[in-house]
Amino acid sequence: MKPELFILPVATAALILASGCQTGSPDTNNHSSATAGTATAAAKTAAPAPTPAPAKVALPTIRINAGAGVIKDSTGVDWLAETGFEGGDVIERPDLPIANTKQPEIYRSEHYSMDTFKYKLPNGKYLVKLHFCETYEGIAGPGERVFSFDVEGKAFKDFDVWAKSGGGARAYVETVPVDITDGQLDIKFTALVENPQINAIEISPAQ
Repeated sequence: MKPELFILPVATAALILASGCQTGSPDTNNHSSATAGTATAAAKTAAPAPTPAPAKVALPTIRINAGAGVIKDSTGVDWLAETGFEGGDVIERPDLPIANTKQPEIYRSEHYSMDTFKYKLPNGKYLVKLHFCETYEGIAGPGERVFSFDVEGKAFKDFDVWAKSGGGARAYVETVPVDITDGQLDIKFTALVENPQINAIEISPAQ
């Protein structure tokens, strides 16, 4: 007796084959990995937040009263006691009338016969004001006190205080822009006729 052959309908066979191909669950791990990878790539390509630049602190003007101590001038401005000079000596001439200025007090003392002036400063650009006044009774006209000075490489040769100010006991200010690169302001003085002299120095950050 021959075994019977069972022939399944085509639709049923197709259903069984389709069921066999769909074994296993959906690849959720691959989906999560793709999502994580996209987030990581986005994080890598995102630009970092810029670091804010430190705020600049405005330096105050430094005012040095050559030849004397701390004072407050007629305009209410404070001046530091003399500092920074090498060589020479100091003298004061109290109550001497000084023309051509609203700050006569700072011209009644001086440092003279000095070799250098040095002052520590942060690197940067500054305006240096050098205050001069001829108050020595032994100087009676131009050419009787002549000297040279150099402010950070800027040379002033054959400098005559009397000639610059227009006479004795008259104030004169020389303003010199400088660029400090080594942390120190340097001024060098050279005697030619008589001795170099100076009454005050102001150092202000350039605007």
